[in-house]
Amino acid sequence: MRIEELIIDGFKSYPVRTHVSGFDASFNAITGLNGSGKSNILDSICFVLGITNLTAVRANNLQDLIYKRGQAGITKASVTIVFDNSDRSKSPVSFENCPQLTVTRQIAMGGLSKYLINGHKATQQAVQNMFQSVQLNINNPNFLIMQGKITKVLNMKPAEILSMIEEAAGTRMFEDRKDKAIKTMSKKDQKVKEITALLEEEITPKLDKLREEKRSFLEYQKASTELDRLTRLAKAYEWQQCCAKFQERKALVDQKSQDVEDRENEAKALKRQIEGIEKELAQIEKKKEAEVTKGGKLQALLNQSKELQHDLVKRKTNVDLKMGSVEEERKKLQADQANLEALHQTLQEKEVAIQDMSGSFSKLKADYDGAVADVNKQDELLQTLLTGMTSSSKNKEGSAGGYMGQIAAARAEETAAGTEIEQSKLRIGHLEKEVKQKEPLAKKAQKDAAGLMNELESCRTAVQQLEAQMDKLGWDDEKEKTLLQSKAEWSRRVSDLVERKEGLKSKLAGMDFQYSDPEPNFDRSRVKGLVASLVQLDQDKHKYSTALEICAGGRLYNVVVEDEKVGSQLLAKGQLKKRVTLIPLNKINAFVTSAEKIGAAKRLAPGKVDLALTLVGYDDEVSKAMEYVFGNTLICADAATAKRVTFDNAVRMKSVTLDGDVYDPAGTLSGGSKPNSANVLVKMQDLIKIDKALKEAKVELSKVESEVQAAKAQMATFSKAKRDLDLKRHQVTLLEGQMSGSNATRIIGEVEKAKASIAELKHAIDTAKQRQVDATKEAKRLEKEMEEFDKNKDSKLDQLKGEIKRKKAELSKRSGEIKTRQGEVRTLELELEQTRTEITACEETIGDGEKAIKKVESELCEMQCKLESVQSQVDSVEAKLTQERATLSGYDDELSALRDALKSKKQEIADGLLSIKQLTHDREKLTADVVTYEKLIQQLELQFEWISSEQRFFGQSGTVYDFGKHNMSEVRKRCKKLEETQMGMRKKVNPKVLSMIEGVEKKESTLKTMLSTVLKDKDKIEDTIIELDRYKLDALQTTWEKVNADFGSIFGELLPGNYAKLQPPEGHDLTQGLEVKVRLGTVWKQSLTELSGGQRSLIALSLIMSLLQFKPAPMYILDEIDAALDLSHTQHIGQLFRNRFRGSQFIVVSLKEGLFTNANVLFRARFRDGTSLVERTVNANRTTTVDVEGDKENVEPGVAGRKRGGKAGAGGALGKRGLVTA
Repeated sequence: MRIEELIIDGFKSYPVRTHVSGFDASFNAITGLNGSGKSNILDSICFVLGITNLTAVRANNLQDLIYKRGQAGITKASVTIVFDNSDRSKSPVSFENCPQLTVTRQIAMGGLSKYLINGHKATQQAVQNMFQSVQLNINNPNFLIMQGKITKVLNMKPAEILSMIEEAAGTRMFEDRKDKAIKTMSKKDQKVKEITALLEEEITPKLDKLREEKRSFLEYQKASTELDRLTRLAKAYEWQQCCAKFQERKALVDQKSQDVEDRENEAKALKRQIEGIEKELAQIEKKKEAEVTKGGKLQALLNQSKELQHDLVKRKTNVDLKMGSVEEERKKLQADQANLEALHQTLQEKEVAIQDMSGSFSKLKADYDGAVADVNKQDELLQTLLTGMTSSSKNKEGSAGGYMGQIAAARAEETAAGTEIEQSKLRIGHLEKEVKQKEPLAKKAQKDAAGLMNELESCRTAVQQLEAQMDKLGWDDEKEKTLLQSKAEWSRRVSDLVERKEGLKSKLAGMDFQYSDPEPNFDRSRVKGLVASLVQLDQDKHKYSTALEICAGGRLYNVVVEDEKVGSQLLAKGQLKKRVTLIPLNKINAFVTSAEKIGAAKRLAPGKVDLALTLVGYDDEVSKAMEYVFGNTLICADAATAKRVTFDNAVRMKSVTLDGDVYDPAGTLSGGSKPNSANVLVKMQDLIKIDKALKEAKVELSKVESEVQAAKAQMATFSKAKRDLDLKRHQVTLLEGQMSGSNATRIIGEVEKAKASIAELKHAIDTAKQRQVDATKEAKRLEKEMEEFDKNKDSKLDQLKGEIKRKKAELSKRSGEIKTRQGEVRTLELELEQTRTEITACEETIGDGEKAIKKVESELCEMQCKLESVQSQVDSVEAKLTQERATLSGYDDELSALRDALKSKKQEIADGLLSIKQLTHDREKLTADVVTYEKLIQQLELQFEWISSEQRFFGQSGTVYDFGKHNMSEVRKRCKKLEETQMGMRKKVNPKVLSMIEGVEKKESTLKTMLSTVLKDKDKIEDTIIELDRYKLDALQTTWEKVNADFGSIFGELLPGNYAKLQPPEGHDLTQGLEVKVRLGTVWKQSLTELSGGQRSLIALSLIMSLLQFKPAPMYILDEIDAALDLSHTQHIGQLFRNRFRGSQFIVVSLKEGLFTNANVLFRARFRDGTSLVERTVNANRTTTVDVEGDKENVEPGVAGRKRGGKAGAGGALGKRGLVTA
């Protein structure tokens, strides 16, 4: 780091801003006449470097540094040095990244001083630290060599020379501080003894006592802090509640006042309206009376209308009754017709059954008879063959017996069948001829009766469709009857339950809580009801009802609501009929006795004690209300148990016996008779049950009514379809009767009968032919058997006997079946006959019913005609009456409207006056509340001044006044408990203990720290001194050797052929001092007094230069160090600077040409008109930089250089002269 530019403004002899720039990196010289200001340049550099010893810059105070002490109008001085800081390895600490450093120091009159580094303000210490980091410590300036220092070195003693070596080695400071440390340690040893005694005898005992007092005080203080915090919270909450209630009551007062004023204004307006209405009413009554007195026609018409109306009602009643009779007869007829249809169906089924059974029985009987005849024939054949005779009873025709007789019988059967065939054919021919004759007549008759037939078929089809339609409806009379009966039963059930409920409610009039909705769409579920209505008491716990009623007391009639908002709405706008106490579930503080107390009570009387709360049932949503009412009382079986548990120290709870006696732990006892409200809870349970049953019955009734309503259309459709079906069936019956009595039907019937006979005859022919074939076969068989019998008689007889025996056995089995089938056929025939009889009776009944219906319908028609006649008379009279009334209707309407209006207005006035009275009462009550709350607020604000400043935080989330995070009831309890605790602790604590113990603890800590520090430092210093003594000796030896070698070398350069050295005095070692020894030529001088003044100056300068070379600084400032030297020696010094201190920048003040001719840049100072001026001159011969050995040169282009050691003339050595001014 080197100086590039120096800017001086107002400093000493430089009143105007002067730039001294172009400093050479190595050797700069400053010259000028005495008093020209050359030394002031060096003073300005020292001024910026932060010098504190002003005598070194020839000043007594800072004011001396300002131009003419500020008397010439210049009141401040400023010096700026611009440093080249491009070499980062030699840069000050923390300024490595700044290629250029600008340091400014400014002072002003009055002692103001400031420093700037790169334009930023800095402290003096920061500036000094920066320069000290690059070996530029202005307050111990090894780099600054003034003229007096040469003389001082010449007079130094050996010890002082040694101190210079120590200073160069850096050990001198260590010695000074070592002596001070040893003295300090001796003092500290004494202090350690004093501290130890003080700790043991005074501090520790006193501290133990104070710590105990501090613990008590901290507990007291903690309780005080907690009490203060909770008191603030409680009072803030109380203040906020009072303010809220104050504002609420105040707003209500204003509202009530406005309401009273509105009601009074309304009442006045109503009175004026009533007066007007009464006047108008009197006028209209006079007009009406005048109109009525004109005649009595209206009254006559009214009397006539009344008589006709009475007759009309009577006739309508008769018509309705007659229509009911017709409907009833029709229903009976429909039932009979349905019964007849069922009988016909049964008859058809039985006829089919008997036909089927008769056919099968006939076939079975014929087979059986054939089998019997066959057996008889074979038996007769056998008898004939055995005896040769035939039975006369079985051969009435006198034919021969045996095979011959049977063959003859078979031939006779064959002949009879043939005859039957012929007769049937003749009969068929006759019938076919009859059919042929009558069939055209039948067709003509059928054609004539086609319309009647089609109508009958159409009616039958309609009957079938209506029956299908009714089947699809899925409805019948039975369903309708059941549904209507169910509706009637549920209606009767609801009426009974309502009557029972009203009767029970009249007995519980005190439990009737009614209110109006305080706002539209109010949710009534938010009002839970009376406590008594919320209690659920099982049947087996009814014996506890009296005790529970005593336990609850007046709270039994309290009303439970969801929150305080609902309660406020009910009180303000619920139009309550009586005073009530409300229990808001979100605000009530329920207290339930601890399990320990209940357990203790039960252990005292097992099975005889219960908590009241456990005996009642309730919904979860009202649990807090139930805990509030029943949570802190015991129910005991008898007085002895109650007395025992109430006054036991482990219990101490209020108890109630089953008879209603109350035992209080405070010592009171009440009871003796049951209260008037006995069994209220039991009655309430009955009411709740009835209410529940009523709700269920209403639900069921609603369901049935919904079913009736839903089935109404279906029932109507079914009734209509049924009427249509009965009508069609009746038409079918009538048409069938017409069909059966007509000639066409008879002819068609005869044709059909003839055709049926022909079919039967043809069937008989087929049967006869079969018999004929069978008889032929039988005859042939018998003839064959007779031939076989003739050939083998015995074998044939045995075969015949066996066959007869087998057939008889089969006949015996079949005989039982024949009898059974015959009984079944007989039974069916009897049932068929019975059905026919019932059909006949039913047909007669239907006939009678139809006649009755016709008769009733005829009577109904006649009655309806008379009814219509009376109705027409009523209509006529009503028309006349309406016409007559039209005259008076205007008056009546007006009078009626006015009377209604008058009544309404009077009622409104009465209601208004009542409302005003109620509002006034409410306003007075609210006003009293406003005054009360206002006083409370004022008292709180006077008592607690912090309320005014912190009220904006009350209730705010996240603050200490967040009421939502605390249970305010618990907070108040905690405050009370803390106040009691503080009262006991206040007299025992020492309020000054914290300040006392703080001082003592601080003193103890300080003493212990001091003791520890002293002991540690003593050990460290002793160890360090021993170690550094060894390092010091080594460093001193090394420094001495190096400085001694440089000393001799530099002296030889300044005074060639001579030598000087430093050595300890004779008989001493290095640590005791050093003295200078000089050899001139070959002779060692014994003393410096043997040398000339110039030689002695060279010795001193050589010693100083050797010391400087030991630790080179980046810059050296020398002030006229060549004063005692001749020109040749001065020139040698210049060469010495150039050769031995090439890395440093030299700024030298000199008056001798031999020195500044070796400088690269020369600054000449001149004094003109009271102002110093500086001009810069570059030595043209020195612009070439030559290394120490002079083996290499870097010559500036265009400039001739020469080797070191050459002499420069006074006139030709300097060039590029320039004047440096402001």
